[in-house]
Amino acid sequence: MSEAAQSLAGPGDIVCDFCAGEVFKAVKSCLECRASYCETHVHPHYDVPALKKHKLVKATVMPICSKHDKLLEVYCRTDQVCVCMHCLMDDHKGHDTVPSTIERDEKQMKLTDTQTKVKQTIQAKEKELQKMKMDITSHSDSAKEAVKNSTRVFTDLAKFIEKRSNEVIEKIKAQEKADLDQGAKLQKKLEGEITELKKREGVLETLLQTDDNIHFLQNYESMPSSSGSDEFPSLSFQPCCSFEDIDKLVRELIGRLQTTCMQETNETINIVSELSTKSPPFDIAVGDTVRVKPSVVIPTHKWGSVSYTSIGVVKKIQGKFLTVDFPEQKNWTGVVSEMERVTSAGSDLLTKNASVDIKVGDRVRVKPSVTTPKHNWGKNVTHKSVGVVKDIKGDDSLVVDFPGHANWKGILSEIERVTNDDEIGPSSLDSNIKIGDTVRVKPSVVTPTHKWGAVTHKSIGVVKKIQGESLTVDFPEQKNWTGIVSEMEIVASADSDIKSDNSLIVDFPEHANWKEIYSEMELVTKDDEFGSSSLESNIKIGDKVRVKPSVVTPTHKWGAVTHKSIGAVKKIQGESLTVDFPEHKNWTGLVSEMELVTGSCTDLSTKNVSVDIKVGDRVRVKPSVTTPKHNWGEHVTHSSVGVVKEIKFEDVIVEFPKHKGWKGILSEMELINDSDAEVSGSP
Repeated sequence: MSEAAQSLAGPGDIVCDFCAGEVFKAVKSCLECRASYCETHVHPHYDVPALKKHKLVKATVMPICSKHDKLLEVYCRTDQVCVCMHCLMDDHKGHDTVPSTIERDEKQMKLTDTQTKVKQTIQAKEKELQKMKMDITSHSDSAKEAVKNSTRVFTDLAKFIEKRSNEVIEKIKAQEKADLDQGAKLQKKLEGEITELKKREGVLETLLQTDDNIHFLQNYESMPSSSGSDEFPSLSFQPCCSFEDIDKLVRELIGRLQTTCMQETNETINIVSELSTKSPPFDIAVGDTVRVKPSVVIPTHKWGSVSYTSIGVVKKIQGKFLTVDFPEQKNWTGVVSEMERVTSAGSDLLTKNASVDIKVGDRVRVKPSVTTPKHNWGKNVTHKSVGVVKDIKGDDSLVVDFPGHANWKGILSEIERVTNDDEIGPSSLDSNIKIGDTVRVKPSVVTPTHKWGAVTHKSIGVVKKIQGESLTVDFPEQKNWTGIVSEMEIVASADSDIKSDNSLIVDFPEHANWKEIYSEMELVTKDDEFGSSSLESNIKIGDKVRVKPSVVTPTHKWGAVTHKSIGAVKKIQGESLTVDFPEHKNWTGLVSEMELVTGSCTDLSTKNVSVDIKVGDRVRVKPSVTTPKHNWGEHVTHSSVGVVKEIKFEDVIVEFPKHKGWKGILSEMELINDSDAEVSGSP
């Protein structure tokens, strides 16, 4: 092949070691010569008899031993590393070693088997997906049919009620006509009787007015002696029924219909609701393999013997709660929203990693998150006991020799490796804490189980009482503060060289023997002294500032302010300052808790606040938020998706499907796109 036909070596390509001038891309590497060759320079290995015996492979970077500068061609099973032949006589003498080809073949078989299982899992999941799509379509069609039938039924019911209403109205009108006809006849008869009686009255009046006695006496006998009350009996209008009674009956009918309809429709709605709650939320079903989400600091029902690496099988789901069988703990109770599914591939990987991380000869201890090991503590074994792994079995169990207990049996998922730093560290183990120790909340704890109160990450107090996992601490800011042992750390003697009342004496250039409390002080490095925002004098009246990201809770609380809030300094008095924020005027803070904000930062922050979330956007609570500032409310969880109804400074009102008018703060919310909503299963 001509040089022109060959490819010049580019970035990332393996180059020919024998090209001069223009360097071509290597096509083969010789393990004997430890060199790479292009199409032209590799020909001698095909033609020269001595070179024909060399091992040619696809161009690759030569695996060279950094210690002996020799080719790596042997695998040490004891240390699980590739070594050269010289290593066999040196650091790896007497170890279990095999040629790299043999180890490759064995591991390739295992990897091929894993690949086959993954492919089978993919095929099974694709079938599940196809079935799920069909089930979703069928469910949607069923819902549409239910809507159609419900509309028809209620329309027919409305027509039936309208028809019966018309019949009642016609009956009322017919009865009204019959009664009015009767009344008209009676009225006419009564009017005739009145006319007749008036005629009689006229004759009587004429006779009474005559002056002729003979005429009066002759006509007296012909006059009617009756007053007419007997001849004309009393008449009255008496209808067959009272329409007031009918009105009462109709009202009673409406009441009964409303009650019946309400009961029946409520029963139907409840059945639909029960069906929806019975369907497994978050795509987790009985039989699934699950673990606690990494974003969950402490599960609602506590860890027990379970940890982040624990993988178990869902045994039961009831509403938002589920029961899981973990290897470390059977019948563990958790919340569905705090769990995530683990695929078989992920499970295999975790198991593999668990066994690879820890090997025979490693120094280990029981993890702090394990309350009681599966095979119990044994004699003299505690969280701070450090032992050496003696044996690892295939069922995830291992044997450890502890100083106080030889041949202790445990399981890999409950054990962690121990380095020298871990042993020397000031607060590596929960059991190191005892009454009288000086402690603080660990930096890794976002929110303590029993809340902060007036305590912060900087607060240092003295342990007053320990009862099981709970402890009571007297902090300068809060006496009798309750916490969890696993959330605390001991403050090293260098840090805690303070007086019993938490005070200390400092010599300042301006003031010798200055007295203050320890929790109000911080260490200063050279970098701190020359940093752009480490000194209080860097902040002055009129500057734009915000709370430092490192401050979890300001000394004088947040108020309506958040980490995103940017305001102007209005007043500085010693360590205190007053800031006008858009959300909170005359906010009081500490200079040491604030940082200056440049113009570009201001623009960026303002842009992010206004552009990220707006009215009408679909949002949910961020996974990193354990408990929202205004609490969860009814039916609102991390997976709930709602629509922003109103934004007022940092506050936001969200319409969730099951909680209207929910109140939160912008910094705790995140935007949701369609793909997110589909994944979460939210509406």
